[in-house]
Amino acid sequence: MLETQFNELAIEIKELKKHFKEVKAVDGVSMKIKKGELFSILGPNGAGKTTLVRMLTTVLTPTAGDAYINGQSILTEKNEIVKQIGVCPQAITIYDVLHAEENVEFVAVMHGMPYKVAKEKARKLLEDFGIAGRKDWAKRFSGGMKRRLNLAMALISDPDILFLDEPSAGLDPQARRLVWDVIRDLKKRDITIILMTHDMVEADSLSDRVAIIDQGKIIAQGTPAELKERYGSDNVLEVSFVEQKDLDIVKTHIKDIPFAVSTSEVQKKGRKTLLIAFQGGLKNLVKLLQQGFVENIDEVKNMKFRQNSLEDVFLNITGRRLRD
Repeated sequence: MLETQFNELAIEIKELKKHFKEVKAVDGVSMKIKKGELFSILGPNGAGKTTLVRMLTTVLTPTAGDAYINGQSILTEKNEIVKQIGVCPQAITIYDVLHAEENVEFVAVMHGMPYKVAKEKARKLLEDFGIAGRKDWAKRFSGGMKRRLNLAMALISDPDILFLDEPSAGLDPQARRLVWDVIRDLKKRDITIILMTHDMVEADSLSDRVAIIDQGKIIAQGTPAELKERYGSDNVLEVSFVEQKDLDIVKTHIKDIPFAVSTSEVQKKGRKTLLIAFQGGLKNLVKLLQQGFVENIDEVKNMKFRQNSLEDVFLNITGRRLRD
């Protein structure tokens, strides 16, 4: 489907590297992003996401390699690239003592837009984002409103490509959902969106394709469904224990169950937790519970059944949880 929907390249990255002395923040990244798709780069904090986006937006000069934005090199055609992109950084960047309209108008004028045109475009854009007409200073906005204002500031110049670096970081669940709704609306426009995130649910629910980055390298990429099918299983049973010996008993019994694909041990909220990946859905879950693997266990603290996730993909590839 993606091949027919997205034919032209918006971004092509070729062996891009950025080293800070001994630290290889980005270490040989290569990938292609098609026009009109929402492409997420998913990875833990410190994986290299922000460094990568700073190179693609010409803020940082690569140590080696190159990337092409609409066919133009980030090394030699920076001025042309800046005209085509919008950036919403991880740290909310607004002018606290300006109103919402004034913030957006200021950015528009900085891009060379006539004031009257800037004023009208700012009003319309903020109406779309649900924050038009507010007379209080931006510093009094909620976190979700500030993030939406930042998005409006990034969009006022009508960019072909929009970079979103952790757009829902630090927001409460309600504000996060509002920002996701805004991003979904943006997908309906003819804009290529590059989303940098460590939030697996965010990447899974919003993305056309995902690249997983770890320690400066791309370790997997594809649609969320492809990645979960390739590196995961249908379902996961999470079982938390008070004692390690109880976890070990269950882990030993699971080896004899043919539809159990794999097991992994993690710490979740201080609990010793076993993740049991298995095929076959609820029918096999019932069989799993009927195997008697909970016999001789003093106490199971918690048990949860869920679908396979992108965090399971990361865990299966790296041996670590995404948030470790």
